[in-house]
Amino acid sequence: MTTTFETQRAALADVVAIPVTPFAEDGTVDQDAHRALLRRLLDGGIRTLTPNGNTGEFYALTPQERQLVTELTIDEADERAVILVGVGHDVPTAIASARHARERGARMVMVHQPVHPYVSQAGWVDYHRAIAEAVPELGVVPYIRNAQLLGARLAELADSCPNVIGVKYAVPDAARFAAFARDAGLDRFVWVAGLAEPYAPSYFSAGATGFTSGLVNVAPSVSLDMIEALRSGDYPAAMKVWEQIRRFEELRAANGSANNVTVVKEALASLGLCRREVRPPSRELPEAERAEVASIAAGWSI
Repeated sequence: MTTTFETQRAALADVVAIPVTPFAEDGTVDQDAHRALLRRLLDGGIRTLTPNGNTGEFYALTPQERQLVTELTIDEADERAVILVGVGHDVPTAIASARHARERGARMVMVHQPVHPYVSQAGWVDYHRAIAEAVPELGVVPYIRNAQLLGARLAELADSCPNVIGVKYAVPDAARFAAFARDAGLDRFVWVAGLAEPYAPSYFSAGATGFTSGLVNVAPSVSLDMIEALRSGDYPAAMKVWEQIRRFEELRAANGSANNVTVVKEALASLGLCRREVRPPSRELPEAERAEVASIAAGWSI
């Protein structure tokens, strides 16, 4: 029987939360804080969780920590959310992570953009095909940040791997996204705006039906307000949310997104929800900039 992945597709057409990974004073993963933050997301109405995403400091975690984060998320969600596990690095490591996610009960994996400096179009297909073929029962979602990749290559991948069902598209160009989605097959995949709330309105106008979010860690209701406005086609309402979160996201995006995770953790720390520590190559905010983040977080309906 052919798998349709309808549950997974529906989960992608939503707020796709990228939880932070909180650290304890000794630098290890703070499991209690992690569970508490996940419960807060679930209680806030979030139904799609992505452990080991970039906001979770994927590249700063050890293989054992990535497994731990996957297990904590699946255990805490306990059927309340669909889990989309971030995987990547070399092909054997990505496959091992995907199989671990499958064994623990995840429904999907998101394949991080390959970080090798030499990525050919055909090699991109080969990389993702190897991972997708290893876990045919799971929905597979490529994370695309490569502006040079052609939509036809994604279609080629899906021709051989029908479990490639969605795309996290994170090239900051709405026109390019619109063209890429149509070249690949607009109705063939679930299109997720991979640059979060700031780009969601423009990407939804071109065919996206979900968006990723790191801000959701701080204010789940704000992200849900955005998705509801976009689903109803109420772009003025969506832009009101956009205006509400603009400064927070500007702080995250500054200097090549140097403080993307840092600002989120600083906001959570200001609310007493976890420690502010991040791992290199990220760094904590200077004392002088913390007050602005705390003021923004305090102003939202948490």
